[in-house]
Amino acid sequence: MKTICFYFQVHQPFRLRRYRFFDIGEDHNYFDDFSNRSIMKKVAEKCYLPTNNLMLDLINEFGSRFKISYSISGTALDQFEMYAPEILKSFQRLAETGCVEFLAETYSHSLSSLKNRNEFEKQVSAQSKRIEELFGQKPKSFRNTELIYSDEIGSIVADMGYKAMLTEGAKHILGWKSSNYLYTNAINPKLKLLLKNFRLSDDIAFRFSNQGWSEWPLTAEKYVSWLKNIEPREEIVNLFMDYETFGEHQWAETGIFDFMRSLPRMVFSQSNFEFLTPTEAAEKHQPVSALHVPHPISWADEERDLTAWLGNDLQDEAFNNLYSLAKKINLINDENIHRDWKYLQTSDHFYYMCTKWFSDGDVHKYFNPYDTPYEAFINFMNILSDFTLRIDNKIKELAPISNVKPEEIDSMLKILLDRVEELKKLQQKNLNKDKVVNKQVEKKVSSGKSKNVTVSKTKKIKEIAKAKSVSTKKETVSNKKTKTTSPKKK
Repeated sequence: MKTICFYFQVHQPFRLRRYRFFDIGEDHNYFDDFSNRSIMKKVAEKCYLPTNNLMLDLINEFGSRFKISYSISGTALDQFEMYAPEILKSFQRLAETGCVEFLAETYSHSLSSLKNRNEFEKQVSAQSKRIEELFGQKPKSFRNTELIYSDEIGSIVADMGYKAMLTEGAKHILGWKSSNYLYTNAINPKLKLLLKNFRLSDDIAFRFSNQGWSEWPLTAEKYVSWLKNIEPREEIVNLFMDYETFGEHQWAETGIFDFMRSLPRMVFSQSNFEFLTPTEAAEKHQPVSALHVPHPISWADEERDLTAWLGNDLQDEAFNNLYSLAKKINLINDENIHRDWKYLQTSDHFYYMCTKWFSDGDVHKYFNPYDTPYEAFINFMNILSDFTLRIDNKIKELAPISNVKPEEIDSMLKILLDRVEELKKLQQKNLNKDKVVNKQVEKKVSSGKSKNVTVSKTKKIKEIAKAKSVSTKKETVSNKKTKTTSPKKK
């Protein structure tokens, strides 16, 4: 049985506010909260909530036969929690069905895989942890920002323990090969690769509402007929697209929701395809060969390369200046700085600086909040200048500590330990002294009691002796009187 693998990218950047040159050093608030909130509310209403409800209805109708997958950037998750928690709850309801897989990716939808391995791994770990906390799944498959992939990046992902990775089925990489097979990483064959079928994916994502397209209007029945015409030996069709395709890029009026609602039913009734998640597909099918990708590819524009983000001097300067701060960032323990560091890495900021004016130019303009790429560059660099000042000030605060040599630290520790021992000895000495004093006091008290007893006894003896002496004298006087009077009686 052949496989359809649906994957949807869910991402929202923290858009920057208009930041003037005179704000540098004065204002550290970089993000446009009003714009971010209003856009999230709009996309939630038009796309996320109705599409999630549609997917949940399809799962309830077809059970475990219908399966889909998502990758949700950390910046999108943060905005769900901040501006629209109902979206998060709707994704959690999908997770509870057991028919949805959540993939790993970079936290801030960044280009860190191209520049800094440590930062890349840190972001992937942070995003995976969030997915596990929110949806109860530990991601097993990986999708890099904008499907960016190379042999080297794939090898790093394999080292991180992921079993499968999604990327673009670029023609200049595949040559005569088909994207409808499973491949492996050229360096580490343990990593399996699922390649996007860009023609069938883009028929839904980009051409669906184009009335100038020869295949318009696209129906579920027509689409399934294309699936059935795929070569018999080809095993898997990977349909990868932005989730915002539904309701945002392709409005509800185009019939996109009706198309998606009808598609699974047509697949099950008229073809021999099944729906699997990326991890399930990677486990079921056997790779046909290694795929050699010496230079990074992506799913962007006609070139399927990096020029959407790193194709001119503006983008390169902004990108290099940002990542030149990485070492300093690692020395700082400041929550606000680390948050801004993550959000400033989002690839969208570099996408807005793209200067392409050809067929892809309209797509770039659609997503761009700036009037020109130069305005985007100046705004970003103003913010980066202030961010750099904040970092340098934090580093200065750490300077007395950071300048201490390791041997000096050892010496300081020895002095502290010696001082602790001295204090212990002094404490013991004082304790012994207190014991001696207490014994002396007890002895004096005891001696004082003995003297009092002796004095008391002596006093009593003297009183008894005195009493006896008086008694004896009385008896003598009495005897003398008796002797004097007795002859007269005779």
